[in-house]
Amino acid sequence: MYDAVVLAGGAARRLGGADKPGVRVGGRALLDRVLAACAGGGTTVVVADPRQTARPVVWAREDPPGGGPLAALEAGLRHTTAPYVVVLSADLPFLRETTVRRLLDAVATHGSEGVLLTDPDGRDQPLVAAYRADALRRELTALTAGHGGLTGLPLRRLTGALDLTRIADPVASFDCDTWEDIAAARAQIREHGRVLDEWISAVKDELGIDLDVDTGTLLDLARDAAHGVARPAAPLTTFLVGYAAARAEGGPEAVAEAARKAAALALRWADESTPDAGPDAG
Repeated sequence: MYDAVVLAGGAARRLGGADKPGVRVGGRALLDRVLAACAGGGTTVVVADPRQTARPVVWAREDPPGGGPLAALEAGLRHTTAPYVVVLSADLPFLRETTVRRLLDAVATHGSEGVLLTDPDGRDQPLVAAYRADALRRELTALTAGHGGLTGLPLRRLTGALDLTRIADPVASFDCDTWEDIAAARAQIREHGRVLDEWISAVKDELGIDLDVDTGTLLDLARDAAHGVARPAAPLTTFLVGYAAARAEGGPEAVAEAARKAAALALRWADESTPDAGPDAG
């Protein structure tokens, strides 16, 4: 029920003109991280010069290039047809699909024309937002008529004319404007409570897998195999579980079933190794 417009054509002056959408955080380009968050939409439009991306997108460009966020938004909006549009910048390392869904649910239920995130200081982040497409088109048309075009106009000219709901989210609203921001993001994804989920997301994106897996089940299996058999048995067993699930052409249920069988085998194996194991051990 939604399309996405990702603005990725900025000059990145505070990064010394570096290719910000291509800067890697957690092994993935910032743009690819944002595209993964809006993978559940219909059409995803990236307003920038074309480049290689992990997911298929539609490319668009404002005329003239570098005309500012409103001109870029209008160029991207031309390629959308859904009643709701998620508008995102390409420098959001911690944006997740759950946040996108939260924005969409809010704009659909609150009756407002858009829902945007605010940062830890309470500032609006209009490029982490979901809008009603007809409201965007109405106000962009009015601004074009009133100013003879959209080039150079700030985003607040648009957001100031819309009825908006705000949601505080200091994590998902974090954007990377400086090299210090990049360094902070790279450090945060390696924190103990986050690193595993970040790694699994990166691997799935790299391999083109959209499968939700119960990591707890697989970790328990790896532990049982390592303790009950031998340490190298852990990665080899989890690989074989994935291979078996793929051969069965299954989803998460096939992974869970294969993991259950392998875990039971590991426990039976471990039972046989105890000194007092009887003939029916396991």
